[in-house]
Amino acid sequence: MSVAWIRASSFRLTAEIVAVVLTAALGGCSPGPQPPAQPPSSSDPVSRTMLEEFSKRMLDDGAPAVLIQLRVGADDWSAAYGVRNLDSGSRTEITDPVHIGGITKSMVAVSVLKLAEEGVLQLDAPVSTYLPEFDQVMHPPGPVTVRQLLQHRSGMPSVDGPLYDPATVQQALTTRVSLADLLAMAGRITWQAKLAQGFEYSNSNYIALALIVERLRGRPIGEVIRTDIIEPLGLTGTLMTAAGLPPSDMVHGYITLDRKRLDVTYPAAQIDNSAGGMVSSMADVNAFYRALLQDRLLKADTITQMQSPLYARYGLGVVRWNDLCTNDFYYGHPGDVPGYGTIAMTSADGTRQLAMAVAYPPQPLQSGATRILREMEAIAEDTLNATCPAAPSEGVKVAAGSPG
Repeated sequence: MSVAWIRASSFRLTAEIVAVVLTAALGGCSPGPQPPAQPPSSSDPVSRTMLEEFSKRMLDDGAPAVLIQLRVGADDWSAAYGVRNLDSGSRTEITDPVHIGGITKSMVAVSVLKLAEEGVLQLDAPVSTYLPEFDQVMHPPGPVTVRQLLQHRSGMPSVDGPLYDPATVQQALTTRVSLADLLAMAGRITWQAKLAQGFEYSNSNYIALALIVERLRGRPIGEVIRTDIIEPLGLTGTLMTAAGLPPSDMVHGYITLDRKRLDVTYPAAQIDNSAGGMVSSMADVNAFYRALLQDRLLKADTITQMQSPLYARYGLGVVRWNDLCTNDFYYGHPGDVPGYGTIAMTSADGTRQLAMAVAYPPQPLQSGATRILREMEAIAEDTLNATCPAAPSEGVKVAAGSPG
């Protein structure tokens, strides 16, 4: 029995219980911000949903906050657990923004693909066509195309290693680094040649893409995203990390360094960072992916390209998960930056969505964060697969690989 079918069986085993839960949950109630919000009765099935149990466990483990928005058709169920700030103890609200990490890549991809639609950029052209210094800075072992950057198939070394090295992380938190400097930082890592370069997740790909966008548009990537996405969709809680203080209603994130707790709510390394610097609310994240998949940001044939190749996990700036309700896929992206984890999934028609963010329990960088994010992905996929009357029994499409 394949892994895909084992996974599908586990979904079906939980579907009946969770479907009952979601029928109640999607009745329009929005739990209050106190940690955790309690349903009217402790015996009510809402108290046993995967989302609420996960949120409670995160709070028990020391997470400052968990934010969730689940949408099925015209109905939504939103929850905000925990506090906005560990020092003040003020309660979090569902509208509070958080760092959304890798979801930034989907937004950068939209700006790249808009350039392609306008004929200003060719996806299969060499990166050096638009960024002449690329080969000199990065020393690639062979030609690299724009499409390969979008798909994480270039093999570029990731800048995250030197940027968030434990010995230098304090500098990353307090010292701004330009996109050009980030690319140069990645260029100091040897780029290993491979006979066949497959998927290899690297934030450096989206640093290079942003530099291309900035070169062609003549404006910073944050401003381009505002023009391409934020303003047309009327997103009120979405912005690129900037110099200065964070938004007053932002959920604070924390790490530990040398056994001391550090606030990483607005780190300098995230300023204008095209690999993970966007800040947003759960409603805005869902609104973005809904508009994207309903062809309101790009043309339909461009979205088809964005979703390809069919049996890869990662397309052009979007990750894909199996939708057992429709025998199609959910599209979205995970996000993981110091102090925060986020997951967003949307059905191919944009009608079923889940966006969830956790301000991680304060811990050393890379200590348990990946495990929490993987659990968030699994819970999100299970939850959305429980919003359909029945899962298909055969012919399930399988998305291979992993976004890393």
